[in-house]
Order: sequence, then C-alpha cells, then structure tokens
Amino acid sequence: MKKKLLSAMILALAIPAFAQQSPADPPPRWLQGRSEADAKSPLHPFNPKLTGADLSELQMSKLKLPPGFSIDVWAEVPNARSLARGSKGTIFVSNLAANDVYAVVEKDGKREVKKILKGLTAPNGIAFLDGALYVAERTMIKKYENIEDRLDNPPEGILVVDGLDPTNGPGHFWKYLTAGPDKKLYFNIGSPQNITIPNYVQGAIMRVDPKNGRLERFATGVRNSVGMDFHPVTKKLWFTEHGRDWMGDDKPNDELNVVSKEGENFGYPFCHQGDMPDPIYGKYASCDQFTPPALNLGAHVAPLGLHFYTGKQFPVEYTNSLFIARHGSWNRTTKQGYDVMRVTLDAKGKVAKYEPFLTGFLLDDKGDPPMWGRPVDLLIMPDGAMLVSDDYNGIIYRISYKKSTLSASK
Repeated sequence: MKKKLLSAMILALAIPAFAQQSPADPPPRWLQGRSEADAKSPLHPFNPKLTGADLSELQMSKLKLPPGFSIDVWAEVPNARSLARGSKGTIFVSNLAANDVYAVVEKDGKREVKKILKGLTAPNGIAFLDGALYVAERTMIKKYENIEDRLDNPPEGILVVDGLDPTNGPGHFWKYLTAGPDKKLYFNIGSPQNITIPNYVQGAIMRVDPKNGRLERFATGVRNSVGMDFHPVTKKLWFTEHGRDWMGDDKPNDELNVVSKEGENFGYPFCHQGDMPDPIYGKYASCDQFTPPALNLGAHVAPLGLHFYTGKQFPVEYTNSLFIARHGSWNRTTKQGYDVMRVTLDAKGKVAKYEPFLTGFLLDDKGDPPMWGRPVDLLIMPDGAMLVSDDYNGIIYRISYKKSTLSASK
C-alpha cells in the first residue's frame, strides 16, 4: 500500500509539461529536438556489440596511459555497464541492453562470470550496501539480500521504491545508482525528452532511504546524469551531466557538477553549460539563477561514470583525483571523447587540471563508427587498481601502476 501511495504522490506532484510533445508516437529519443535544417543529417547513435567482441578484435596496442601505467583485459561481460563491488569481493556488472546483471568471482585462481539476474527492465544502475545488492530498473529499485552467498540461486528482489518513470517517456529512463555516506541511495531520473519542461521528479537527482522507501529530491535542473560519486573528504556529491542535442557541433558542453547544498538547481532546461540560454526555454529564466558547472567537459562527449581515486597503488599525486569515463559523441560531425579523463582539484575543491588519462579508443574522428571501444564506468579495487567497463565490446579492463626500477634508481 505504501509503494502504491508513493507512486500516486509522484504522479500528483507532476508539473504540467506545457511544451511537451504529444505522447502519441513520439520520435526516438535521439531525434527529439532536431530542426528542419538538420533533417538530412547523417548523425546517429552507435549500437554496442550485444554478444561482445572476440579478444582478437581488441586493439589494445593503441591504448595509451601515463608512464608506469598498464592496461589489460580483466573479464568479458556482454554490454558491461555499471560496476559495483560486494563486501566479499564479488564484482557486479549491469547489462543495460539485454536486461541482465552479472557477477564476476574468483574461483580456483581464475575469474568466473555468472549471469545472476535476468529479465529485468533497463537495469543500468547497481550499488552494494550493507550486504545487499541494489538494482535500479526503469521504474523501480529492488534489493537483493545476501546476494554474495546465493549467486547460484539468487533471492527474489525486494521492492524499495516504485513509480520512477511516471510518464513512460522515450527519453532518459535508465538510471545510475550509488550509495551515499548517509547510507541512502542516490540516482538520476532523466528528462523524458531531449529538451522539454520535466515534471517534479524528472530532470533531477533523487535519493531514497532503503530502510523505508522514502523518496526525496536532492538536486534539480539536471538533464541526465549517468555517473555520481562522493568526494572522500568533503562528502559532497559530484556528478556528470549530458547536455542537450541538436544545437550544433560545439554546443552545449556536457558538464561536471558538484552539489554544495541540498536542493540546488543546475539549470535544465533553461540554461546549458552555465552561460548558454536554451533557444526555446531560455526566455523563462536567467542563467545566473542556477548553479554553474564545476567544469565544462566538451560538447557531446557523453560523460558517464566517475570515481575519486582512493587507492594506494597509483602515485601519491593521484590521491583523490577524479576520473571520468567519456563514452564518446555520436551527435557531432567530428567525434570526440571515447576516453578516461583525470580531474585534479585544488585545496579549495576547485578544478585545477583536466587532462587525458586513458586514450586510444578513437580511431577516426570522421568514421562511422569512429571508435573500437567505449568506456562506461570505473571502479577502484582494494589493491588500488582501476577497472574500466566497455559496453561496446563487452569488456572490463584493469589499469594498474608499477614504478619502474629505472625510475626508482634515479
């Protein structure tokens, strides 16, 4: 009864979308907002290899990292998306395209990949908290208790919250999920279209208390975020945000944002990249009313997972650096992204440096497709190595660091 009541409350709170398109036969998400001038544009999204890629197809020699770092294939998981680690060492991996969740475990010195959940609905977001795996689907979040002890016979999911896609729009319905220091679950509910006035819970970062299912808005004006992490010292939430499509090759920028106080508004759909009024909705508000980005990341680079480095293996200057997986552009004539970037913060928590960390997936910036791999999410392991998922090939890579004996002798 409480879950049904919550769903009804969400619908009742919806703000009328006065400029929203008719729900009858809406265009695909990626076509929404395209002008007549762009009607003949050849730009289009790139589909992943749903069954994964053969290892012989991977162009590992093209990948580049700073000196001392190396990368290798850690596991093969179809359409590998979000990553989460259980308290007993299980690595959980979501599969958005085929609606599954996998587990990677060590057995007899070898890694074993198990499909543990299937038949879900867009299960992109996963998080592990207090012995349970949480999975965010299109409309709900479920809890799987003691999952690490039952990988071969998973328990039934327990509903935490429902009604998370109240308008069933064609837009950004997949969710990223992370557990906060307050032991609440934080996740996105994206805009139902490329550009529109979202309702009360759309275009927002939400949180839910898994103990009682109480849902709260944490930040608004967020078109769609597919990556979040809390700073290990300040405990502030940092998140990536995708800018709108079909405003040209070089605008607007995708964003890196930080929530300094609960309830902040980051501008969507009225303002993009902190200083660019929307051509449709910009007349309804001024950009100076909203929280500006901590950093503009580039136009159409599709930033996804981000994580602060809390390990000990990388050089000390990497401590608390923020790494961002950029999935790469489709809606740009000259493609960019397809990499992992490093953000360094100064003593005041401001961005001091933004630089490439892992590159080499982009082969031809005018190609169709232009890349051979696409980073999605990141995970810091107990030994300090970093895992990187690639949904295009169905691969999880491992990045490690080893100080050379030559460097050590200098």
